[in-house]
Amino acid sequence: MTGTTPTGTRKRRLRDRLPVRLRHHWKPAATLGVGLVTMVAFLGDVRISPYVTSTSRVEADAITDNVTGTVGLYDTSASHTIQLTYQQTDFEKMMKEFEEDGTKDYIKADLVVDGVYLNDVGIRLKGNSTLMSLRGDQGKQGRQGEQGERGEQGPQGGAEAGPPGEAAGQEDQAEQGGQGGGRGGGMVQYDLSAEKPEELPWLVKIDEYVEGRAYQGEREISLRPGSNGQVPLNEALSLSLTDTSGQQAERYAFTSVEVNDRPAATRLMVENPDTDYGDEAGDGNAVLYKARAGSSFAYQGDDPSKYESSFKQLNKKGSQDLEPVMKLIEWVENASDEEFARDLDQYVDVESLAAYVATQNLLLNFDDMAGPGKNYLLRYDLDTKKFTVLGWDYNLTFSGDATAGPDDSTGMGGGMPGGGEGGDGQQPSGAPEGMPEGMPEGLPEGAEMPQGGPGAAGGEGQERGGPGGGAAEHPLKTRFLESDAFDEVYLAAYKKLYQEFYASGTAAKEVKTIAEQARAAGAGSEELDTAVSQLTGTVTDRAAALAKDEQVTG
Repeated sequence: MTGTTPTGTRKRRLRDRLPVRLRHHWKPAATLGVGLVTMVAFLGDVRISPYVTSTSRVEADAITDNVTGTVGLYDTSASHTIQLTYQQTDFEKMMKEFEEDGTKDYIKADLVVDGVYLNDVGIRLKGNSTLMSLRGDQGKQGRQGEQGERGEQGPQGGAEAGPPGEAAGQEDQAEQGGQGGGRGGGMVQYDLSAEKPEELPWLVKIDEYVEGRAYQGEREISLRPGSNGQVPLNEALSLSLTDTSGQQAERYAFTSVEVNDRPAATRLMVENPDTDYGDEAGDGNAVLYKARAGSSFAYQGDDPSKYESSFKQLNKKGSQDLEPVMKLIEWVENASDEEFARDLDQYVDVESLAAYVATQNLLLNFDDMAGPGKNYLLRYDLDTKKFTVLGWDYNLTFSGDATAGPDDSTGMGGGMPGGGEGGDGQQPSGAPEGMPEGMPEGLPEGAEMPQGGPGAAGGEGQERGGPGGGAAEHPLKTRFLESDAFDEVYLAAYKKLYQEFYASGTAAKEVKTIAEQARAAGAGSEELDTAVSQLTGTVTDRAAALAKDEQVTG
């Protein structure tokens, strides 16, 4: 018999096997199917890029449990304490994974901050080159060939972030621009050890295991490299001066840190740019983007995924995307000199850009947006549709030639801290074994040395912060400085900030105040006294040199 099953029942026809609803509406379904086939046939090789155009102010990752505490976390007039407790087996596993392949995963820890207990926070190692001493010979070997072995080359030769498996810490490549710590911005090779976890650079994430939780509105706390006599006074000074000028800067404070009943160490804790940091300036209706180390500022087309290895969006995910950054990059790259001078104010807050660029020069910041670590943030105001550039990671400030003027490069080629020798291609004192000649210790993985390298002869590029003399470039900063149209606004910002930082005596006073804060937190030692003296000397030399510059004082 045909059309029957072995038991003698008739097979169901194909149409009878379809759901009743589909049988009743088969024509629209068939039309949709034909349409999809047609789209595939004609548009199969066309990329469809998703864009989010909503201007919603709602943050998807909202804080739902804000622990208030009793002492302001970054109140520099108060004493602070941090205690971290974790399972030793978790720590050992984390360290083993880092030593083997550079992975930096979170582990659970209990946190007591200024007497307030928070269970199950996340902590992980923070930094890259800073942590090389933890990896022994393997880390040293990796440093010499890191771009070829550890990361694919991104656009324009910029290395993409991190080794395989380092998803939790990929953005960290930009975070350790160097290791100027408490020595006037000089290079310090920290002797880190797993036996002294209280001295390790840590990122504490309050909401890693408890969703929606924050401490005084903070989701992350960064414990910066350097402890006790090597606490980064120069970074604290840079943050303080930037803040007093009205520009946005991370808050900071010195604190005593204990880990698993180990002896306490004095550390600098700094606000880490996170989901909420972009909302703190203006009315909060802005998107914040963090540049990654080795990031490219080259236009890569209209596919947002092409820019994810260069920029990380920190807030308003789901309601905004990378489109504003892409448009800015495309315009900067394609605009003629005339168009750049005429239309820059349509894309960027020009006065704030002038203040940012002037500040980096005045602070002798070797590693700003044009430095090897690409340390900067882009804040896009959704109301004005304009960008501002924010600085961060200031532990390579007060490095270089203290006599550098507004038109000069502040790269390492200008000499070592305080205008001393060191710009002749010699390795910095204390440089780790295997470092190439002239390479400042502390550059992040994926970072590129400035064109010309330390000690390179100046040339045409030396003027207006160009590539000569060891300075790197960033298309936005470089074009801004090279355009005569912005001379007036740049010099106006420079003169104003010079008065606020140096002519007023503020920088010198702040060194004393910051030193007192570090001592109050337990850092008092002969080593700290030496660091204070060196930073004071750099600030004094800087103020004296600028006072003689008629371009600055005239």
